[in-house]
Amino acid sequence: MDKFMIEGGTALYGEIEIQSAKNAVLPLLAASILTEEKVVLYKCPDITDVRHMIEILSELGCQTSLVETTLHIESAGARHHEIPARLTKEIRSSIFMLGSVIARFGRARIAYPGGCDIGLRPIDLHLSSLKQLGVKITEEGGYIDCQCDRLIGAEIYLDCPSVGATENIVLAAVLAKGKTVIYNAAKEPEIVDLQNFLNLMGAKVQGAGSAIISIEGVESLKGIAYTPIPDRIEAGTFLIAAAICGGEVGLTNVRAEDISSLLHKLRQIGCKIHTKYDRIHIISNSIRQSPKLIETSPYPGYPTDLQAQISALACVCNGSTVIVENLFETRFKHMPQLQRMGADITVRGKTAFIRGVKQLHGAEVVASDLRGGAALTLAGLAANGITTVTDLSHIDRGYIAFDAKLKKLGAKIERVPVSF
Repeated sequence: MDKFMIEGGTALYGEIEIQSAKNAVLPLLAASILTEEKVVLYKCPDITDVRHMIEILSELGCQTSLVETTLHIESAGARHHEIPARLTKEIRSSIFMLGSVIARFGRARIAYPGGCDIGLRPIDLHLSSLKQLGVKITEEGGYIDCQCDRLIGAEIYLDCPSVGATENIVLAAVLAKGKTVIYNAAKEPEIVDLQNFLNLMGAKVQGAGSAIISIEGVESLKGIAYTPIPDRIEAGTFLIAAAICGGEVGLTNVRAEDISSLLHKLRQIGCKIHTKYDRIHIISNSIRQSPKLIETSPYPGYPTDLQAQISALACVCNGSTVIVENLFETRFKHMPQLQRMGADITVRGKTAFIRGVKQLHGAEVVASDLRGGAALTLAGLAANGITTVTDLSHIDRGYIAFDAKLKKLGAKIERVPVSF
């Protein structure tokens, strides 16, 4: 177990490359089981969540090889349909495997998934949607058992635009008989990426990025070599790091259109931002105005995965900020940790009221989830003195060499073992 030791107060300068999107790669890994031909993913991020999904593929009988950032997947020999609890408890995205494993084998058995402790994320939408495609589902002893002679296309209306449910339906429907239409589908860029990936494999998916997605089932899919989209959340995290520390930072391999809601807020705060092709350049000084209101909502609204990071920034802005978390009911667990650093925060239900202070001070804090851990790291970069961030396993789930990239920009941060 490691911890970050951070000495705050240093402005950031330089350029870094953004990794491929964690939230795009995970459903692509699930999609790889849909073909018996070889799948190759370039620029595959070697993060914990990806490693867990690769383990799940191996458990199903796939042959996998990750060489530097290129992942090779051979699923022709896959014969198993059960994903054991020891793997699903590590990663919530294991639920993506349900639709694709059913489509490949006609049955699936999966333990209830785990992941970050950010509140209830019920999978009822996944299961009810699969039932509409003809899947018989039984739940017993912490496992979900699914069986289907042949998936049949259906019209499915989602009560809320769930990203995971949308992706699971698409993964199941591409090999179903007939046409499937998803109404009130999620619109995230990662869903568009999944559509592009599947269509290059021979699927017939249309409408991703809009509220209505249609899928015409095909008999089989072929292998593919593919590069996933850049990680908009990692890009946003480093932009906020530049804003909170001050300085001048350039990002490459990034799509500005995917984080337009964040760029709007950063400009509102007083940052100068320039975008061109796959690059974003940010200049920040010490005069930061409050972003006033941050309200998370499904894409293209402000992303919940960047709520914790911008709340750390709001702690050192001039004025007050109201943050409303509409998607997850316990995604304020980092707030008490920020208070230990001198932040002026009041939380009432799903709303946090933040009054900016002149200076945060170093403290020992604990990361309780992925994005909260990133936020505490950013707060440490802006604080006076030494900040210690422990339980880095959460941060490692979504960021490659987070500390090394920050050090490249000039941050004073070290990853050291925890001594007991």
